[in-house]
Amino acid sequence: MSRQHPADAALLAQMATLADCQRAEGYACITARREHGASSVEIPQPQFAILLQGRKQVHTAQQSMEFAPGDLFLITQRCRIDVVNIPDPHSGIYLSAIVPFCAEALTAARTLWNEPLPEAGNTLARLPLADHGAALLQWRQSLEAGHYTEARLALAALAVAFCRRGHGSLLIPPEPGLGERIRDLVAAHPERDWQSRDFEQHLGLSGATLRRRLANEQLGLRELVSDARLAHAMQLLYTTQLPLKTVAARVGYRSLGSFNKRFNARYGLDPAAIGNS
Repeated sequence: MSRQHPADAALLAQMATLADCQRAEGYACITARREHGASSVEIPQPQFAILLQGRKQVHTAQQSMEFAPGDLFLITQRCRIDVVNIPDPHSGIYLSAIVPFCAEALTAARTLWNEPLPEAGNTLARLPLADHGAALLQWRQSLEAGHYTEARLALAALAVAFCRRGHGSLLIPPEPGLGERIRDLVAAHPERDWQSRDFEQHLGLSGATLRRRLANEQLGLRELVSDARLAHAMQLLYTTQLPLKTVAARVGYRSLGSFNKRFNARYGLDPAAIGNS
């Protein structure tokens, strides 16, 4: 694949130090030593990824893209993706930094923007890392110093810069559906034994209304709970070194065998293949 934007080696080296940052907050570094893919991965909020080593292939129903070191991979809204992470053939390592846009950064960007919004743009985009080096370094240096307010301001500046590039959907506040609200509730406490009455109480809905609105979205409550638990499990597997049994317990599975079976059925991927444990 030809590179449209050659990597800025110095900037890439500075970004690679994120893997060893002692004040890591608001982002996650993903490492892998084996090629692996997952299907229909839920991305719950806008985020960007900095490719540091290896390659990433991403597919949706509308888009197919590949990313390499020097690329910034932008996701502008909640979506599902199929993804394959491929280690570098020389080092044998895949490494990327995933940076979600926190609510504070997006709110600040929306407040500062006082002109007509640009086009919404595609859900997925590839941008040259070097074009956003100053804001990325400001964010990185603020994290290192423990200045988290300045780090959020740098993320807000990045959101504005991305909108200037035609990705206006970043500044459009989402209207979450009922299914998304349920997923978010479960994601906050995945180990809980969630029942219909719990959602009725949290959402202020009767049981009949909850079932009817989920039916309108063509969703099932049991499937939503399972989906949110497994999504949280994937995050833990990528960003921690917890044993599989501990991950399974943290997302509400008492049986490791049951967890492995559900995870594989959901993503088409054996959880042990992620390789951080």
